[in-house]
Amino acid sequence: MAPALAVWLTALVLIGCPAWAAYTTAGVCGAAAVGLLASRVLAGPPARPGGARWVLVGAALACTAASAAGVGLRLSAVGSGPVHALAVAQAQATLEGVVTEDPRVSTVRGHEMVMVRVRAENVRIRGRDLAVRVPVLVLAHTPQWRELLPSRRVRFDARLVVPRGGELLAAVALVRGPPIETGPPSAVQRAAEGVRARLREAVGGLPEAPRGVLPGMIVGDTSRLDPQIADDFKAAGLTHILVVSGANIAILTGAILALARWAGMGRRSAPVLAGAAVLAFVVVARPEPSVLRATVMGMIGLIALATGRERRGVPALSAAVLILVLADPALGRSYGFALSVLATAGLLVLAPPWRERLARRLPRRLAEVLAVAAAAQVACTPVLVMLSGEISLVAVAANLLAEPAVVPATLLGALATVVAPVAMPVARLLVWPAGLAASWIVGVARTAAAVPHANLGWPDGLLGAVLLLGAGAVAILVVRHRRLRRLVAAAMAGTVAVVIVAAIAAPGWPPRGWLFVACDIGQGDGLVLHTGETSAVVVDAGPDPDLMDRCLARLGVRAVPLLVLTHPHADHVNGVPGVRRGRGVGAVLPSPLSAGEESRFLGGLGIRPAEPGQDWQVGLLSLSVLAPGDAGPKVSTRDGGTTVNNASVVLVARWTGPTGLPGLSVLLPGDVETEAQHALAASVPPVDVLKVPHHGSRRQDPGFLTAAHARVAIVSVGADNDYGHPAPATLALLGRLGTRVYRTDRDGDVAVVRAGGGIAVVARGTPG
Repeated sequence: MAPALAVWLTALVLIGCPAWAAYTTAGVCGAAAVGLLASRVLAGPPARPGGARWVLVGAALACTAASAAGVGLRLSAVGSGPVHALAVAQAQATLEGVVTEDPRVSTVRGHEMVMVRVRAENVRIRGRDLAVRVPVLVLAHTPQWRELLPSRRVRFDARLVVPRGGELLAAVALVRGPPIETGPPSAVQRAAEGVRARLREAVGGLPEAPRGVLPGMIVGDTSRLDPQIADDFKAAGLTHILVVSGANIAILTGAILALARWAGMGRRSAPVLAGAAVLAFVVVARPEPSVLRATVMGMIGLIALATGRERRGVPALSAAVLILVLADPALGRSYGFALSVLATAGLLVLAPPWRERLARRLPRRLAEVLAVAAAAQVACTPVLVMLSGEISLVAVAANLLAEPAVVPATLLGALATVVAPVAMPVARLLVWPAGLAASWIVGVARTAAAVPHANLGWPDGLLGAVLLLGAGAVAILVVRHRRLRRLVAAAMAGTVAVVIVAAIAAPGWPPRGWLFVACDIGQGDGLVLHTGETSAVVVDAGPDPDLMDRCLARLGVRAVPLLVLTHPHADHVNGVPGVRRGRGVGAVLPSPLSAGEESRFLGGLGIRPAEPGQDWQVGLLSLSVLAPGDAGPKVSTRDGGTTVNNASVVLVARWTGPTGLPGLSVLLPGDVETEAQHALAASVPPVDVLKVPHHGSRRQDPGFLTAAHARVAIVSVGADNDYGHPAPATLALLGRLGTRVYRTDRDGDVAVVRAGGGIAVVARGTPG
């Protein structure tokens, strides 16, 4: 295991360093390895068993040298040449190359962006064509980039920039237009995509949830996966089920070996058949890091089986890591690869002793299932914390409940994948029971995600992982010493008592009688309007489902009779799955000018575009729509930011107060900017509270803000955002108008309550 760890850690550290550091490490470690091994050879056989350790140290040093040399060569390749020089100059260029992996869609600064890795093979500079061979990451907005298959040849114009540290890339290509396809995908990739398309066709008759989940479980195709379901799987700790990994390879090879033996095939021919099936599966599922690790490990096991040697899990895993990282040093910094390796290591190292201990008190089968689920989760938790800043408290239970359905769903789905290209009716018949199993897994994910406080907040990044490992070490120490257990128990009892007293003495959250809350969900809007003890209208959902879900959970909101999405920018709509998580949602009001991009989050909900003059009454809350009209072109996130912002739904919210007391009024203008504000200024009524448009940007119309005549202004804004929001000029203008300003980046969740004849603002004080 030591040589594999040496190779992995070397790649992890050196990828972010200059090439000379990698070459220096290779030289020093190589010389040390040669010297050490030579000294041991000259000294003869070790007199004591401990002498063999020096051989292991020498092997680890040799592997470190090999890994460092490989990283150095890659760094030299991407850090020199015409493409890198153009990136340093941030120049325009025409590139031609080959797509090397499936496009991915991400959200960058509130806009959807397609990310595609391309191997650049030609660059045109001032009319000259230069042959190159370097990796480039393409960032594009046009949807045509999403449809590209690996091995497709493309040409595109781009502005090249230097990639951030830790990326083995020659440049990042910023592309505005669609790709020009100069060559078809390879025959193998066309065949693989044909298989994936036939599987999508086969599951087309299933309900929506299993229709999106089953292809992800079988071949990693999540193109039809509902974002809300993906968030539920993430919250429940079941994301690994949607990623092709070692479990798929193990189920596939086990089934094929069993069938081969049943058919009378020999000990050597059966593994060959299984190996061929695994290679075909990898082509269809795409060579992602987890697939590569599982494939190499599985092939090593099959070779051992064919040669009659005993298969050992840890050496096979070590060999897989060693081979893959030496072949592709970039895997050293791949989170997917790390999770795959750690999960497998947990199953091989932690699960067996845990199973034996649990079997003393539990039935052996239950002990085995519990040990497997706990070991995999514990091994992966440090990396998961680095990524998400959360510790799942329901993941083990969710995996226990989901596990019985994984094998039938995988086997039947894989069989349907094989049959679909030649017999679609049979494939459709096979996917029905597989769909039932997938539906069970979806139900487990939804139930687990809906559990209150299912995830415990924790620092993210490397600090979070180190703190978690430290806490784990302390916990092990405490468990093993009786005196420490007593001290910790006493300290915990005292802490609980202090917390209870503090909870009784201090005001809780939410404040009694709250009517309006601006959630602290980062750079975006997530606004909650009270309509009942456990119900509220939500206006926009922010960029992050988890943050939006937590805010609603803190407020005790379990039903959303009306959801308003002012415009389709990601910082207002991407959190919709969090609103829907365990809550019923009634009607949805999008902007009448929206092209409908937000509908991908709204499956099964009634959509009614907002109209000027429209009034909604929900309990004591009334909503009046001021803008926009439906006369005009439809807008999408590919249009200019100002165009989309000015298409925002503008609302006035009013609560009816008790007899003799006034209610509360709030102006909710979305992200409208100067032009739309100026057009609305004459129709804006005076209100108590103003949600400042567009997160307090400088594009504000003084007449609009003056007409609102608000005593309180709330800026929904993310800390340290790249836009400079809120603008100092906007804050100064509000100050001149005598408006008190609150900000979610500094005050956390901000609540407004009606107090006597006036209003009061209560800040939660824990900005996220």
